[in-house]
Amino acid sequence: QLHTFNSIEPLNVASLSYAVESSHIRKPQLQSVRASNVDRTGMPAYHFRPRKNWMNGPMHFKGLYHLFYQYNPDGAVWGNIVWAHSVSKDLINWEGVDEAINASEPFDLMGCWSGSATILPGDKPVIHYTGVLQDDKTQVQNYAIPENSSDPYLRKWVKPGNNPVIYPHGVNASAFRDPTTSWWGNGYWKVLVGSRRYQTGIAYLYRSRDFIRWVKSEQPFHSKADTGMWECPDFFPVSLVGQNGLDTSFSGPNIKHVFKVSLDDTRYDYYTIGKYFASEDKYVPGNTSEDGWGGLRYDYGNFYASKSFYDPIKKRRILWGWANESDTAENDTAKGWAGIQLVPRKIWLDPNGRQLLQWPVEELNSLRAEHVKLSNHGLEKGTYLQIKGITAAQADVEVNFSIPSLDKAEPFDSSWINAQDLCGLKGSTVQGGWAFWALDFGLTTFRRVHPSSLEFSEMVPSTNKVLLCSAANRCCLSISSKKDINI
Repeated sequence: QLHTFNSIEPLNVASLSYAVESSHIRKPQLQSVRASNVDRTGMPAYHFRPRKNWMNGPMHFKGLYHLFYQYNPDGAVWGNIVWAHSVSKDLINWEGVDEAINASEPFDLMGCWSGSATILPGDKPVIHYTGVLQDDKTQVQNYAIPENSSDPYLRKWVKPGNNPVIYPHGVNASAFRDPTTSWWGNGYWKVLVGSRRYQTGIAYLYRSRDFIRWVKSEQPFHSKADTGMWECPDFFPVSLVGQNGLDTSFSGPNIKHVFKVSLDDTRYDYYTIGKYFASEDKYVPGNTSEDGWGGLRYDYGNFYASKSFYDPIKKRRILWGWANESDTAENDTAKGWAGIQLVPRKIWLDPNGRQLLQWPVEELNSLRAEHVKLSNHGLEKGTYLQIKGITAAQADVEVNFSIPSLDKAEPFDSSWINAQDLCGLKGSTVQGGWAFWALDFGLTTFRRVHPSSLEFSEMVPSTNKVLLCSAANRCCLSISSKKDINI
């Protein structure tokens, strides 16, 4: 069954806390080249994005969802970064408001980078963000507050004069960024900042009673050797019972904690599920979570710098991810836009306690239009089945199929440890006869114009579990786009 989507035009929307090109590489010759014409070919219509140029914490306040995001108002590559701001009542239809934070002070003149929002008691929102000093490029943590917190749109933000509030004393000053949403515990506000020491990824914890004077914990909150810089850390509790989300400050029985980092070296996220020792402000991953490059991932596609937030109205935790579309900087400049905010997802703990489950937020169903359904069709190896009656450029596809025989599926080999490496061994176009590849299945679009498709291969081991791999190397019209084999 296919559900076509109504076309929408979201305004300037994405999530804060999104890092950008590795090591924040500037392209001075392109970062201020304004888009004379925005090429809408291939531009997503229902993902959040600016109308043009480069984009890359969300929160709920007074009946509105707020999304802050890093945005280049002057070009379609990273640079000239400001914090743009949009609001919504339903996570679908968005209204752009004034930019929240611009580089204007000595403590952020060289950059207003990623951060997070926290709502303090009395409905007082505060933004923590990374600023870059002009003199020596030191990275520091600043805060901003609404000019009028009674305004549900939070149109104006101010940066108090006592910034910065967190300096990189005793840590790597050039790798010290992306403060998390803060949480309250044991009489203190606590926040994490991502960093590295040589090739060891580190999250430092800072405490404060008044949200202004912060003191670093004696020991890192968590660290892992050989993982490189930890960008955009995220930390939150999950319930052992049911699918309801929990406020970031929640403590009590029947919970575990999730700790996520974005790896600057590899450009993907990984997370662990473990135990938070509040009295020591220490996090320890559980023995079922691999801590490192091979750890659990929210998404094996183009997905980076994710950020979650708690929605108190619907009692759910929502996850956002960012995709930079994988074009070259020159292509981004030519087409006049770059980057999208991925579909928001509700996340909760699997009943087995070893991983998170996720599903697109229910509000997305409101975009569905015409329903096209086909039933009882057989597909022989190498054949196509044309789906007629679709006029929309974008569709939501649900496919149910059965396999006549699994005789050719090879029993699971214990050496198949790393799923993403396993998917990359063979492309999805390899037809049968090789070890565990039991099925090749694909969706092809624009076949008469350009053979662009998304194809799948499925491994069915003896334990009846499924590994679903997608071959993105056939899904792009642009020949210069980065094309990976992803799960």
